[in-house]
Amino acid sequence: MRVLMLTILTLMLGFTGVTTTVSATSGSIPDYAKWGIIAVKETQTKYNVDILDYKHIGRSSLTANQSREQFKLWVRAKDGKQFAVYVNVDFNPNTQQLKTVEFTKSDRH
Repeated sequence: MRVLMLTILTLMLGFTGVTTTVSATSGSIPDYAKWGIIAVKETQTKYNVDILDYKHIGRSSLTANQSREQFKLWVRAKDGKQFAVYVNVDFNPNTQQLKTVEFTKSDRH
């Protein structure tokens, strides 16, 4: 299952032009990988952009039934303009059910 998730994440990020540094030999997939894929897809859909870079900022526990994974994506719009999008992915850590995806656009690196 872990190898499958690693393969899917690598393919998804590879198609978007993002390089990953997950080691295939270690066999471990980061806990945030599932939510990172959602952050990338939702950002592409919302802003119609190419993903240039991807950074996992961290996870925080909001309540017993809600956690947040935070990501920073550096993107390029179709007109060539580059900007950052901070993405918060909220989910239930017990059921792994997605709750919300929030975006904040920034011109800062």
